[in-house]
Amino acid sequence: MKIIDRYVGKQLLITTLSSVAILSVILVLGNVFRRMMDLLINHDVPLYSILSFVAYILPFSLTFTIPWGVLTAVLLVFGKLSAENELIAFRASGVSIPRICASVGVLAAVATVICLWINLWVAPAAQEKMKSTLFDIATSNPLAMFSSDQVIEDFPGKKIYVERKEGRSLYNITVYDVDKKGEPLQVIYAHRGELETDLQNQQVLMRLYDARYEQRDTSDPDDYTRIRLGTMREGTFPISLKELYEKNKIRRGHSQQTLKELLSQTNPNEVSAARTEVSKRFSFSLASLAFALVGVPLAITAHRKETSIGFLFSLIIAFVYFFFIILADTVRNNPKFYPEYLIWSPNILFTALGIYLFRRLAKK
Repeated sequence: MKIIDRYVGKQLLITTLSSVAILSVILVLGNVFRRMMDLLINHDVPLYSILSFVAYILPFSLTFTIPWGVLTAVLLVFGKLSAENELIAFRASGVSIPRICASVGVLAAVATVICLWINLWVAPAAQEKMKSTLFDIATSNPLAMFSSDQVIEDFPGKKIYVERKEGRSLYNITVYDVDKKGEPLQVIYAHRGELETDLQNQQVLMRLYDARYEQRDTSDPDDYTRIRLGTMREGTFPISLKELYEKNKIRRGHSQQTLKELLSQTNPNEVSAARTEVSKRFSFSLASLAFALVGVPLAITAHRKETSIGFLFSLIIAFVYFFFIILADTVRNNPKFYPEYLIWSPNILFTALGIYLFRRLAKK
């Protein structure tokens, strides 16, 4: 029996590690280009910053790729064993299907423990570090926050649109000064502008030329009869970076909070989202067990050793699983849908389906 365990277990381990490595590289590179594309193209980003970002995004990627890698390995290995009639030889020797799958159970259990560790402790800390890294890259060179044909909403109390940027020069600029409700108090239109950094005083200086402005009454911004209009040939407007630093410190998403912080949440508007985040972390961690249960009977029933078939099955199963997770995650702020329980539905579905298929297979 130990020979069978070593034979099957070795194939599962090698295939799992290979699958996790490939999937992680794809997800990490995708996140790097999605989140850092503008900085990589328009600005000189230090190699250290890029490597730091990759290191911080990796734990988040592993929460997806470890269960997916286990599923892929089970489908490929048992599909090959079934297609080459090795399973028939094992069963003819008196070895049952559950006994053959002992190494699968060990692999799924180890993967679950690793995922629990990553989801509950490592990933939240890495998410916060990743956010800080992106923020540090941007604020160490504040000009990187401005780009062509984009609305910049990072600065508290301001919304800035720049049609075109060339170096420090800006063209066709619209600057909104807004109140806490997002209502515009002042709107400035300028044909041209220039940016200067004043890191010593933690601010960006925006010099605007050939500008016109609309000044609304602060007590009643909606009263258009009290709007004051004006023009100016040149003006300098400071944009505070200090407020941006403070805003970044305060605003922490649920994915960056520790388990203790989530469980101690008392804000009525945040309780549902916090509970859903807790359920999501445990649900993701147990995905390896659900995938292993459903993967073995599907691989044996398919009776195909082609790698493409195994990857296709893993892609379909993973898509369905993560679709349900994302669907539940989108209603995390709506308690009437019970998102903290809804997010467990894919685990329950695949576990029930796996047990049913496994029992049918064992009886044959």
